[in-house]
This record gives sequence, C-alpha cells and structure tokens, in this order.
Amino acid sequence: MQKEIVMFDVHKIREDFPILKRTVNGKPLVYFDNAATSQTPQVVIDAIIDYYSNYNANIHRGVHTLSQEATDAYEVARKKVQQHFNAKHTHEVILTSGTTHSINIIATGFTNVLSKGDEIIVSALEHHSNIVPWQMLCERTGAVLKVIPMNEEGELVMQVYDELLSDKTKLVFTNHISNALGTINPIEEIIDKAHKVGAAVLIDGAQSCPHIKPDVQALDVDFYVASAHKLCGPTGVGLLYGKEEWLNKLPPYQGGGEMIDQVTFEKTTYAGLPHKFEAGTPNICGGIAFGVALDYMNSIGFDHIAAYEDELLQYGTQKLLEIEGLRIYGTSKKKTSVISFNLENIHPYDVGTIVDKLGIAVRTGHHCAQPIMDFYKIPGTIRASFSFYNTKAEIDALVEAIKKAKAMLS
Repeated sequence: MQKEIVMFDVHKIREDFPILKRTVNGKPLVYFDNAATSQTPQVVIDAIIDYYSNYNANIHRGVHTLSQEATDAYEVARKKVQQHFNAKHTHEVILTSGTTHSINIIATGFTNVLSKGDEIIVSALEHHSNIVPWQMLCERTGAVLKVIPMNEEGELVMQVYDELLSDKTKLVFTNHISNALGTINPIEEIIDKAHKVGAAVLIDGAQSCPHIKPDVQALDVDFYVASAHKLCGPTGVGLLYGKEEWLNKLPPYQGGGEMIDQVTFEKTTYAGLPHKFEAGTPNICGGIAFGVALDYMNSIGFDHIAAYEDELLQYGTQKLLEIEGLRIYGTSKKKTSVISFNLENIHPYDVGTIVDKLGIAVRTGHHCAQPIMDFYKIPGTIRASFSFYNTKAEIDALVEAIKKAKAMLS
C-alpha cells in the first residue's frame, strides 16, 4: 500500500490537463473552482474528438455500422457507471444531462405518489437544485416541506432530524457533501432512519463523487444523483441511480422517441428501464466520455485522491487562518477540500475580482446555497475548492493574493 501512495505524483498528474498550462492575466492559472466544475484530462478530450471524428451516429435505432459502434460505446459507458457506483443492475443507471435533471425526474415522478399532508424533508445545507424542485412538488401535491437545521459549524442538527421523522414522512433529500461549506453529511444515518419510517431517500452526490467512491448498494439508498463534469468528465451529462422497484413505479419524465414500446393514436406503452427515462437523442459523446473520465479517476485511485486532497485542505486552512480578519465558514470535523471564507468588512466579490487579476480562479457569491448565507447573515463567501491536481504552491499563491486584496481594499 505504501508503494502505491508513493506513486501519486501530482506534477505528473498535472501534465494530463492541458488547461493547467495556460496563463490568465499574464499569470500561471491557479484553478480553485473545482466545486463548480473540474478540469478535463487529455484522455477525455481525446475520447470526445474520437467520437465525432470516427463514429458519430445516433444510437439504439440504426442497423448501420456507425450506429452500432456508437450504441456499443454508449452502453459500455453505462456499464462503467454501474460498476463505479456498484448499482445492482445496469438498467438502474439512467444517463441524464446532470444532477439537476436527475433530481427533477424524481421530483416530477413523485407527483402521483404524494398526497396532501404528506411530508418531505430536506436539509439546510442544500444547493438550490435540491430545494426548488421539492418546493414545486409540494405546490403540486399539497405535501409539506420540512428542513433539518444546521449549526454554526455547518453541520446538520441530527436531533431535530429525529424529531421531524414520522409516519407522514415519504421522502428525504440531502446532499452527501455541501458544495458551499464542504461538510460531509452523515448520510448512512439519514438513510437508515428514513427507511425505518418507510420513507424513500435521494442523495445528491454532485460534490461527493469527485472525492469518494459511493457504493449505492452498501448505502441502501433509493436514489443517488451526480454530474460528470465534477468528475473530470464533460458538461451536459450525469447520473440518476434508482432502485429498480422505485424506477418501475415512477412514470416517465418526458415523452418522445426512445422511451416508447408501442405508439398508436389511441395509446402508447413505454419501454423498460433504463430507456423509459431517456427520451430523445441523448448526449452520446458525453456519456462515452463520462465512462472514460471514471476510468481515468479510478486509475489514480479514490483513496489516493481523498488522502491528498485532505492534505491540501489542512494546509490551506492553516495558511488562510494566519491572515488577520479572515473567517472560515464550515468548520465541521468531517469535510472535504472546500474552504469558504471572508475577509472582515470586505465584500467577497471585490476580493474575487482582484484575485482573478493575479491568475487565480475562486468562486464568490452564495454558491446556489442562499439559505446557508442567510443563516450566517452574509451576502456570500469566497470559495476555494481543491482537486487532486492542485498543489501547496498554488495555495501559497492564493494566500499571497488574498493578502494583496486585503491591503488594497482595507
């Protein structure tokens, strides 16, 4: 095991990412916006070029060679996703346009499942994409939305979760890791307790999948969603995992080609899984590249990725806290490589603008998690999110840039 850890060479890994060689405003690019989207290795870029150069065709419909080649490659990618997340069946993997699309498929599907007075639970740490669809579901059905509150450390108050659960609870939704704070939520406990009252659970894995390798069978989760572009893959493609029995219960999200069995003007019957939820021509190239991205990350190893990113987190936290007047939001003992912070009496947008002039990409604002910012009574934060291709030297550059911004804006 020690030999494998020694083989993790961040400088060699960085060579796989062509964008890391560019400059921004005359400075070497330091990319710390990985929680928004990861960068793409050359092997994934090559897979995209190969598809459009050699076998671009629609899938599942043609008998000609290109169509068959594209279909085979797309379904191989689905198999890779199944194996990565350890789904029991390949047909439990629905390829979508991303996490938001995946969540909306389930939220829409439950319209006919819920009744007035039923309750659904979300956490206070959610991205807007895991709040708004459930509010819309409640408006359609008369169900009631309940919220697990958070504390100052950015952790969920699990005692209140226990109190919220009842025989009225039908659905529970939470992210695996907070995009705004990096908090790792106790999803095993959340899933187990929800199941004890007969509720289904959806976990938003958009922020967790770049750092850890979820096992959906071990978690016993009903639905798990993620996006390829957080996993070194392309934008516009993602995952909806659902237990077979749940996916069979829910109606199709959209009508169109591919998701049908038989169509007449009198009646349409629907295809089986997974095609029932995959209406229209999918992002074929994106799905294939998603599989290649998973291969790439697994070749590095998620244990190695997690260990190295934790090292970056600890180093970055220590260095940033040496800056007087800097406050970090999200101080849970269980968190991933995200640091959200502010400088006293300085707007985060102003800091982000200056830091960009120095070639450093960070995210500023509420990070599509406005209720978290409202909890802290702030307009937003500066968020530095690290990936396995970042370095301590880049963190040092960020610290110096923050110091310069502070001196200019104070």
